Amino acid sequence: MEGLAEIDREARKESFIHNLDGRIKLISSLLIIIYAVSSTNLMILAIMEVYLLILISISNITPKYALKRIALIIPFGGFVALIQPFFQPGNVIWTGLFGWLQITDYGLFFGALLLFRMVVAVTAIVFLSSSTSMQDLVASAQRLGVPHQLAMLLNLTVRYLFFFYDQLENILNAQSTRCFDIFSNKTSYKWRLRKVGETITMMFLRAFEQGEKVYLSMMSRGYSENTSTYRAKTSLDSKDYVFFSATVLVILGLQFVNMFFL
Repeated sequence: MEGLAEIDREARKESFIHNLDGRIKLISSLLIIIYAVSSTNLMILAIMEVYLLILISISNITPKYALKRIALIIPFGGFVALIQPFFQPGNVIWTGLFGWLQITDYGLFFGALLLFRMVVAVTAIVFLSSSTSMQDLVASAQRLGVPHQLAMLLNLTVRYLFFFYDQLENILNAQSTRCFDIFSNKTSYKWRLRKVGETITMMFLRAFEQGEKVYLSMMSRGYSENTSTYRAKTSLDSKDYVFFSATVLVILGLQFVNMFFL
């Protein structure tokens, strides 16, 4: 939850990128990800990563925060890239003890390619999530064709994650004031397990009660299946077109360089 709160703080900053329309940032990020996963040139991917880092710096996003979010994801895909040199066919450039392990030249290239693609895609997602609020992102997706019911469900889910986390903290604080510790060996395991079950049950009951209250509140304010999500910005302006055009030109320019010079 602290990570979600940190993302929300970054997304509510003021900058040129933050003030762009969410649809433009969403489409631009998707174009970058699609181009990255379809590219087979490491130099092109490296240039695309530099372009994204420039956008992040322009967005006034904390560099430490952005690098931390990227680094947290890399180990998961990095492991897949790390084992590729041992499984991909190609010219053998190293043989391990007893010939059990072999590293091929194509395996090294393919592993590096997967890693570069993943880094560019993750950086694009970090850029999008850190420069666009969740509400704006859901509203933009809805305007691009995402079903209204799904968009409303996502919007409510994100909005009330923080509320239920606060409710869980209140329950845990109440338990701690009564000297309850789930990891304490002074009480029987069966009794501690029952208390944890009671906590989960309490969360379900509060979720049900809160859901009823929210639904009745929405209905009393005229909510219906045709109700649209609030958007602070409803139309595109010149800076939106400039940013989108710049992103498209970068992609086309890299593709031109890849076709005729690399």
